[in-house]
Amino acid sequence: MGLSLADPLIQLFISAFVTLFVVIDPPGCVPIFSSLTAGTTARHRMDMAIRSSLIAAGVLIAFALGGEAFLGALGITLPAFKIAGGLMVFVIALDMVFEKRTQRRESRAEGVKSAADAAGKPLEEEDISVFPMAIPMLAGPGSIASVMLLSAKAGDALHEAVVLAALAAVLLLTLLCLLAAGPIMKLMGAKFEGALTRLLGVVLAALAAQFVIDGIKQSFNL
Repeated sequence: MGLSLADPLIQLFISAFVTLFVVIDPPGCVPIFSSLTAGTTARHRMDMAIRSSLIAAGVLIAFALGGEAFLGALGITLPAFKIAGGLMVFVIALDMVFEKRTQRRESRAEGVKSAADAAGKPLEEEDISVFPMAIPMLAGPGSIASVMLLSAKAGDALHEAVVLAALAAVLLLTLLCLLAAGPIMKLMGAKFEGALTRLLGVVLAALAAQFVIDGIKQSFNL
């Protein structure tokens, strides 16, 4: 029997993929990565893209698998985390709509480049894979909260595997975007990237509101 869009697993995959794609924002990471690696060798850019994607994957998978136990150890209920996480993601969505998130990312990238210049090091010697690319640009508070919320919502091993598959797909797409940063920057342009970021911000705001609604329903057994 073939799968259809009405299948719960397919719906979960699509929902998780869209959520993580919007939060991680692969197109939005391309200009930052391009700026941080400007003037470096092709080998260095490839190493930074692969390494940052793998580190982000490790961080997010760890929180997806162990996040619930971590919350339990702190005495935090899942409904409470859904509400808090939903509000956090909603703030990120507002930043995307008004382009404040892009401005902060660019400022952070400029800070890293300035630090390298002040130290008198060639930019190609700087390892930007851990900071700022993997953390916090790819595996930041928003993506960590989102992957924990999606994992908690999954319920069982099969559904959690679907969430992890969606995460893997988004990170693979992110890696491909970083590897092709140069050509993408030429095709995309600043105006298109800004319009796409705002559109994805609206979608993310709706998903964040759903997280909050689910958390409230579970808290009051509605």
